[in-house]
Amino acid sequence: MTTIDPTEPMHRLRFEAPGPPCRTELPGGTPAWLVSRYADVRQVLSDPRFGRAQLYAPDAPALSDVPDLVNDPDLMFNQDGPDHLRLRRTLRRAFTPRAVARWLPWIAAIVEELLDRLEAQPQPADAVAEFALPLPVAVISRLMGLDESTWGRLRTWSEHAFSDGTHEGEQVASVLQEFSAFGADLLAERRRAPGDDLVSGIVAAADEEGAVPEAQLVSLVCGLVVGGHDSTMTMLGNALLYLLGERREIWPRLGADEEAAERVADRLVHLVPLGDDRGSTRHAATDVEVGGVTIPAGAIVLADCGMANRDPEVFPPATLHDLLAPLEAPTLSFGAGPHYCLGAWLARTELQLALHRLAARFPDLRLADPTDPVVWRTGTTSRSPRSLRVRW
Repeated sequence: MTTIDPTEPMHRLRFEAPGPPCRTELPGGTPAWLVSRYADVRQVLSDPRFGRAQLYAPDAPALSDVPDLVNDPDLMFNQDGPDHLRLRRTLRRAFTPRAVARWLPWIAAIVEELLDRLEAQPQPADAVAEFALPLPVAVISRLMGLDESTWGRLRTWSEHAFSDGTHEGEQVASVLQEFSAFGADLLAERRRAPGDDLVSGIVAAADEEGAVPEAQLVSLVCGLVVGGHDSTMTMLGNALLYLLGERREIWPRLGADEEAAERVADRLVHLVPLGDDRGSTRHAATDVEVGGVTIPAGAIVLADCGMANRDPEVFPPATLHDLLAPLEAPTLSFGAGPHYCLGAWLARTELQLALHRLAARFPDLRLADPTDPVVWRTGTTSRSPRSLRVRW
């Protein structure tokens, strides 16, 4: 399990050693089984007998006290079997490594434009406001054909879509209703006037697929809008805090060696979680043996990817924090199995390119005052610095 201190940087979160499946409780007190070893977590995330849809059955215990996008039963992540595959097929071709490679030139152009703007700022400048936030917002907006008039609302939608329960339930419901209306209008607009953006591709693929409920398409679009920028912003902000604050010796290599930047980015994704949550939940449809332990039918299973990513049987302690070492096995930070994150290649590409070009342009980049207390972005399931004052 994770030892959570909301004032600690994400790279310093402490994880207990993984072990055999054991009984635990969800934050609200619901009984569950904790699965924490690498092989066991991969099994739970890949085995179709462990699903998501039954977590939202009418008689299932609530996973959240307030409404949020993550626990919307219509969300693709919360579908199983044919329903999940139908939705996933509408997106699969858009996020292949080959597709992301085609996007690379204009993503690189956005990075360079933001670096130009940063360089023009008086020092100290805020690396979050000037780079870590606008980069993924600009990328997902370009992909989905959104104009800049929506950018201000993206953060409000994200904060409520990924609420950690501290927002008022009525407020969250109101914002998500507005967000859903935006998603529905966007789909209708692309049906009337399709373009070469991702939403138009979703509409065309859904029409070809047939029988995709409109509510699921709306949730799919909304999930892409907020998920497509929030996770990358979080990864980049936490990476900069760690690299500039504690691993400054790595910085010159990032700018000089693109392959080193790729390895560092992969290791950071592996080591630094997006938030303080305890894992990914599943529902056991039947009795299933995992790691020599029988998990009974109907049980809720908590697959702790953070613990599994530190399994000493797979990731030797001697190289775990060596940021330049290639990963010994695929990270579980993007999940595994049928629900593996479709945007993983895009997130990796943005993070690698951002770190490489930032370090190349600003080889002397440093925290303006390393003793400054970190002000955290709070209220959501992800956590990263609200600002990072830097000099160069």
